[in-house]
Amino acid sequence: MATFQYEALDETGKPRKDTISANTSEEAVEKIRKQGLFPTSVREQKVKKTKGAVATTTVPGAKRDWKNIQINIGGVSQKVLTTFTRQMSTLQDAGLPILRSVKILEEQQKAGMFKNILGGTHEAVSGGSTLSDAMARYPKAFDKLYTKMIAAGEIGGVLDVILQRLAEFMEKSAKLKKRIIGAMIYPAVVVSVAGLIVTGIMVFIVPKFQKIFDDFNTELPLMTKILINSSKWLGGTLYPDQLIPGLVYIIFCPILFVFGIKMARKTIAGRAIVDAISLKIPVAGMIMRKATIARFTRTLGTLISAGVPILDGINITRETTANYVYVRALQKVHDSVRQGESFAEPLRQSKVCDALVVNMIDVGEETGDLDKMLLKIADNYDEDVDNLVASLVSLLEPIMVVVLGGIVGFIVIALFLPLVKLIQTMS
Repeated sequence: MATFQYEALDETGKPRKDTISANTSEEAVEKIRKQGLFPTSVREQKVKKTKGAVATTTVPGAKRDWKNIQINIGGVSQKVLTTFTRQMSTLQDAGLPILRSVKILEEQQKAGMFKNILGGTHEAVSGGSTLSDAMARYPKAFDKLYTKMIAAGEIGGVLDVILQRLAEFMEKSAKLKKRIIGAMIYPAVVVSVAGLIVTGIMVFIVPKFQKIFDDFNTELPLMTKILINSSKWLGGTLYPDQLIPGLVYIIFCPILFVFGIKMARKTIAGRAIVDAISLKIPVAGMIMRKATIARFTRTLGTLISAGVPILDGINITRETTANYVYVRALQKVHDSVRQGESFAEPLRQSKVCDALVVNMIDVGEETGDLDKMLLKIADNYDEDVDNLVASLVSLLEPIMVVVLGGIVGFIVIALFLPLVKLIQTMS
């Protein structure tokens, strides 16, 4: 008889951790439920080898099983995981056993990390582990949200439905991310190309004009002096003791800025400050806020509809939320629900969500359809994010035209003013 370590919730929603003896994980789950608890995680305790244990040796001349050698190269993409989830849902709906379904999907995967992960999952399930526990051993492929929903599907006997909802959730999340990235590609490419052209003019073209102006020995206009000094600063010749060219600052300052933000977000205080400031950026902050609301409402709505207890669902949602402002708000929601109070009131007091979101959640609590309301909010905010991204792109286009036109116009005027003055002097 094996020993299983479990995490469960009691009738009041308080988490409990303990161990229980059983022959299989299914028997352990039944024993836990008979105690009036709702199991959220059941794992078999591994028996540590003692010093007196017999060590396995390799027989000389025996053939080596090269199939068992795992070479993990790269990672597991979201697209591959979504496809696997959708196919797994189809196989479960067709009535195939879990072991056979995992084996079929493992065989059709290309050699790499995910194929090895599915092989390890198949071995763990064949050894008596549940599918959720087997997947939990590979957090790089299956995160906590994924494994918790699989566990809820196993306990409720609706694994095919849960897998289908998981696939839809990942598809919508990937679609939203793809739209935002796709909308930012055009402005990024235009700004990058324009920056390279302007830098080339300043570094290679302007110094040649400076030599011509020096030969004329005339007083240069202010605009021309500013342009020439800027060119010298970029090339590192403005001051005799200038060691680092200005071009190096322009290249490395954004990199250092991004690195500094990432380092600051590793601390709780730094993460809170950076995330709070990011939400106040015009237009971009609004997109971040609506995208975060769409993500956490869809995550929580999917978990609740899958049968995961609301307290456990809030904890998982809080851990998968990227912005610390909403992490703190969800912690207050968790404490409120745990004490038997409202879900919507802490959100209203934290002022991180619009009044529409809070009112819809309030109505969902009263009618008992909180999961449906959360998913409706997510759908509405996904559409709002699409509209805001389109508006941002429309706003960026004229701004880029005006800024780039101003820079090029300044360079042209600054270079031609001395020539005009010279022609006037000679005439």
